[in-house]
Amino acid sequence: MEPITAAAVTTGSPLLYSIFVGAVLAVLGLDLVLFHRKAHAISFREALLWTIFWVGLAMAFNVWLYFEYGSKPALEFLAGYVIEQALSVDNLFVFLVIFDYFAVPAAYQHRVLFWGILGAVILRGVFIALGTALVASFHWVFYIFAIFLIYTGIRILRVEDSDMKPEDNPIVKFFRRFVPMTNEYHGQKFLIREGGKLLATPLLLVVAVVEATDVVFAVDSIPAIFAVTTDPFLVFTSNIFAILGLRSLFFLIANLMDRFHYLKYGLGLVLSFVGVKMLVKDWYPIPIGVSLLVIGALLASSVLLSWIRPKKETPGGG
Repeated sequence: MEPITAAAVTTGSPLLYSIFVGAVLAVLGLDLVLFHRKAHAISFREALLWTIFWVGLAMAFNVWLYFEYGSKPALEFLAGYVIEQALSVDNLFVFLVIFDYFAVPAAYQHRVLFWGILGAVILRGVFIALGTALVASFHWVFYIFAIFLIYTGIRILRVEDSDMKPEDNPIVKFFRRFVPMTNEYHGQKFLIREGGKLLATPLLLVVAVVEATDVVFAVDSIPAIFAVTTDPFLVFTSNIFAILGLRSLFFLIANLMDRFHYLKYGLGLVLSFVGVKMLVKDWYPIPIGVSLLVIGALLASSVLLSWIRPKKETPGGG
């Protein structure tokens, strides 16, 4: 019997989406209510265990895809997951800057990322649905995605690192101008009452900035995954699994991020590669196995090079 193709994975199966989304919400609920009910700083050991859990869950899902639908959907999911995880690691640098700028206490950072991730799950679902509809209706959109990815990849390779300035973020400016806020954190609370007035705390502003940042991240990541699969279920699940592991990954490598200084070049090459893959797919389709090997080799090489050639300290930089 022929294995079901990737395109047929979700055909006539809203139940599959319902089960997946329900399982994700259930695990997130357990995470918030049972494991992180009390605010605390996440230790390296705890972050490592949660990272293993989320990656293991994604791989178990991948194995299920393989036995249920065949090798092609499984490889496409894996390629999408690897791309999204790699882009997520780069995004962690931005989260680190945001937390540092707003001086978010370590005990509350997990809560910020939790609600940020929950919002990202919803936003990614909307973006993926729109992207799928566009690709299905207008084939030329594929070429727009491809050109955009190649441009983004080249820009990453050419542009030097620049300091992110959260104070210039439109969300920050909007909050400070129109939303009544307190100047101090009030535990894990997003809203408090003072003098009969409902006020936002800085923690709510940080969540809003994280959510807005994810919208920018999605502009790169979702077109990149469409380069390896057009199946909406595989695009959605690979995106969500990568996002779910983002919090624990942040706490796991927060102190090591500065060492991945060549990762941006690996990501630039990956985005350029998947852009080229999209451009030539109608004339020379690159097998998903080859794509996965190329993506893995580029990312592994950039990480390895970062360890072999550590970033030089600037004079007086400690």
